[in-house]
Amino acid sequence: MSTAIKLPQKENGIFKKIVRCYECKQYKNGLKFAKQILSNSRFADHGETQAMKGLILNCMGRKEEAYEFVRKGLKNDLKSHVCWHVYGLLQRSDKKYEEAIKCYRNALKWDKENIQILRDLSLLQVQMRDLEGFRDTRYQLLKLRPAQRGSWVGYAVAYHLLVDYDMAIKVMGEYRKTQIVAQEKPDYEYNEMVMYEAQLLRESGQLQESINHLDQFEAHVCDMLGVLELKAEIFVDLGKLSEARILYWKLLKRNPENVTYYTRLEEIVKPANKLEFYLNLRKELPNSSTAKRLPLNIATGDDFSRLLDEYLQPGFRKGVPPLFLNLKSLYTDPAKVEIITNTVESFYQCLRQHGSLYPPDSDSFVQEPPSTVLWVLLYLARHYTTIGDTQKALEYVERAIEHTPTMLELHMTMAKVYKNADDLKAAAHWMDEAQSLDTADRYVNSKYAKYLLRIGQVEEAIEKSHKFTREGASTLDTLIDMQCMWFELECAKSYYHTGKLGEALKKCHQVEKHFVDIHDDQFDFHTYCMRKMTLRAYVNLISLEDALKNHPFYIEATKLAVKIYLQLHDHPATKEVEVNNQQEDSMTTAELKKLRRKQRKAELKAQAKAQEDKKENKPKQTENDKKVGEEKDEELDPVKLVMVKDPLEEALKFLVPLQHLSRGCIDTHLMSYSIYCRKSYYDNRVSQFPYLIILFREIPADVAFH
Repeated sequence: MSTAIKLPQKENGIFKKIVRCYECKQYKNGLKFAKQILSNSRFADHGETQAMKGLILNCMGRKEEAYEFVRKGLKNDLKSHVCWHVYGLLQRSDKKYEEAIKCYRNALKWDKENIQILRDLSLLQVQMRDLEGFRDTRYQLLKLRPAQRGSWVGYAVAYHLLVDYDMAIKVMGEYRKTQIVAQEKPDYEYNEMVMYEAQLLRESGQLQESINHLDQFEAHVCDMLGVLELKAEIFVDLGKLSEARILYWKLLKRNPENVTYYTRLEEIVKPANKLEFYLNLRKELPNSSTAKRLPLNIATGDDFSRLLDEYLQPGFRKGVPPLFLNLKSLYTDPAKVEIITNTVESFYQCLRQHGSLYPPDSDSFVQEPPSTVLWVLLYLARHYTTIGDTQKALEYVERAIEHTPTMLELHMTMAKVYKNADDLKAAAHWMDEAQSLDTADRYVNSKYAKYLLRIGQVEEAIEKSHKFTREGASTLDTLIDMQCMWFELECAKSYYHTGKLGEALKKCHQVEKHFVDIHDDQFDFHTYCMRKMTLRAYVNLISLEDALKNHPFYIEATKLAVKIYLQLHDHPATKEVEVNNQQEDSMTTAELKKLRRKQRKAELKAQAKAQEDKKENKPKQTENDKKVGEEKDEELDPVKLVMVKDPLEEALKFLVPLQHLSRGCIDTHLMSYSIYCRKSYYDNRVSQFPYLIILFREIPADVAFH
């Protein structure tokens, strides 16, 4: 190891300019200044300059050169905190967080009180959930910068994440005492600090102290809704139901459409007659649609029939499209379904015969506008397709289309009827009709693309999705950038059903990568939330990220990927080019040759088109960017995914997160059992019995298990 070179005053000034150029993103100027130092034979091996040059090259996308210069700099000056810090920044940019932490720790050996290195280290520690290390680092920052708010807040959050509420409360309380806030104007950041401390008190079980804290600092709080909700919940926990009732009533006056407030108020009051309780609320809140809807959950028999009649009338007259969706939750009760059927059918018959929802001898007889019958027909079509009567659903939706052929919802309902009847081609046809009526409707276009994917028309679905993607860019690339996971999952299922296992696996891996990216994206919020004092949201974000892969999209992708890998284990792929086996068996030799020529031409044409799109639309890339892109494409090559050496290990990579996060889900244990059963005899004996015991204990009657 060579002796570290010290720069004289002139060169040291140039080095500081390099650092400023890096901070200001003036990378070309930074390289020029680095060249001035390194071109001098006396300073050609100056480690810190070499490291800074490598850092700038990394920002310009020249990773290989960057690592080369940083390693040279580190070799020339192993005792430089700058070299170790820069090496850590490079590792962090490649998301090698554990290696970056080691580099930062080495940097701190030579400069223990470097604020920037300590901050960078704390960010990586909380990212990797090294919470004890995060606490210790935040304590070092607090000792070095006790006057900064971020030092106190970060230290308190560290204790909160470690579930040491007493210390977190103590730290926040000590910092709050140093703050002076004007009484006349509430400050958001101070408000957040007060609310965060109240949350800490509640989570620690100090409920009355939390109430006292909110009362003491209520004048400084901007988030009055948050105060009311928190107080109401704490009063319920304390058993002070009268105070909680008053607060929930205030909340209902503020937002009479919040179902949670009604539920909590019911739990507090515990009425002997729930129906009467909700009817009284309806009288008190006459403009609330939720207050009118909730009694239908409680009522039965004649009461239900009367309330349903009152609820449906204005919906049919005004033409409320989501009227059926508002009542769909009632369809689990057969008795209520029968009453709904009779009520709406009677409305329709009266409209046909008398032009009113009621017969002429009724006191409620009113001549209805022509649109009323249209909404009744639409409701009946949705009603019958939900209860499984496809014939009647088709009959009513056809009548509705004859009445108003240009109504978008009718064509969508027709598509839904055919979809529920398992006629996916007809469903796609009618959804095409619907989207042709309003080509600017993104939702309808997405539904049409989804239906196309379900009948195996992947290319057509991609083409239809193009109108709502970035102009001049590849549709698939844009959908991937947008993390449009529902589209990728539907593509994966479509490819799987057509036997294209490699393409299906590629889509599953893309979904998995989205979750990795979302987890990595939290890195920026570690500093942002501390700076902006969004502490409650930050703690919720940490909890969300820890359970991120419990999302239904990830579970669905995992189930399909495991299914494919198990199939590949049982029947290993032997061909690089996948052809549909059924199609191949039914073809003659000449037809098969013709098919393969056609596939080859289509493949070459697609490749040429993709290259043209890249040349025309993509900005200029550095050589390193091109290499990274090639590596990503190669990594998700469908043929290589199918020809994997150990499918069971690949399946386990998907499954392991669910084994930690979804242990109560039967599918997790079924997939685990299926994988471990295929392991070696020893692994089989050791690993499969815990899952058998769980399956028998938790869901002994599950069809999939038997």
